[in-house]
Amino acid sequence: MRFGALSLVWGFSFLLIKVGTDGYAPFQVTLGRLLFGTLVLAAAMAWKRERLPRGARTWGHLAVAALLLNALPFSLFAYSELTIPSALAGICNATSPLWGMALSMVALSEDRPTRRRVAGLGIGFLGVLTVLGVWQGFHDLDAAGTAMALLASLSYPVGWIYVRRTLAGSGHSHLSLTGAQLMLATVQLAVVTPLFTSAPDHFALVPLLAVVALGALGTGFAVLVQYGLVAEVGPTTAQMVTYFIPVIATAAGVAILGEPLAWSTPVGAAVVLAGAALTQPRRPRTD
Repeated sequence: MRFGALSLVWGFSFLLIKVGTDGYAPFQVTLGRLLFGTLVLAAAMAWKRERLPRGARTWGHLAVAALLLNALPFSLFAYSELTIPSALAGICNATSPLWGMALSMVALSEDRPTRRRVAGLGIGFLGVLTVLGVWQGFHDLDAAGTAMALLASLSYPVGWIYVRRTLAGSGHSHLSLTGAQLMLATVQLAVVTPLFTSAPDHFALVPLLAVVALGALGTGFAVLVQYGLVAEVGPTTAQMVTYFIPVIATAAGVAILGEPLAWSTPVGAAVVLAGAALTQPRRPRTD
């Protein structure tokens, strides 16, 4: 049930971003998302009596992680959905494992490529080209919006590699680190947002509710559920939720928002997911 809930929440996040940007600027949507997500984690930390991390060095690394894992990708997805369908944004998000595999081969000496994983990277790349309709010369495709969504997907593995190199073994709980990270990302957006946007003339109710749901459920609640899954079934199994997100995002965009769906979108998405699955390292069998 938790696995299904996480898939639904993250899959619907792209629809909520789209609805939120109908009434508010992308930076405002991201700021609201981070604020409500931080409030959920702060409540969880208070319930479990967790403390924020200590040490200037730890907070410095967390500030970089907040930028790469939250402030930057959340903002890029919000801006991208001004010009591209939420379904396409969700599919672009599924390329994160492909970027992660390519980057880990360069940045992590212990993560060596295999024929299977390299083949997966190539298959995933072909899937991306299929989604984009390369044979049509990217007809009717907003290049800037798509590039921002792909850049957001690239930011996630860059951030995780940074965290793995700097914060692994810090001695702090995951909840404490993530709570501090989301708080720092909220501060970053609170500084940036007034510089690029003006206060809204009125508060549109439906977009506001979408932002609240995006933050409280798609960010705060989702993080808590993810931690529970990782602790119970391990990170490899929990990561399988990634493969359901673009399916749900596409279905929600088409069914609820009436977004168009060409044959190349689901076919390309399936190829991307197949390639991403192949890039994941095999775990030794224990039976």
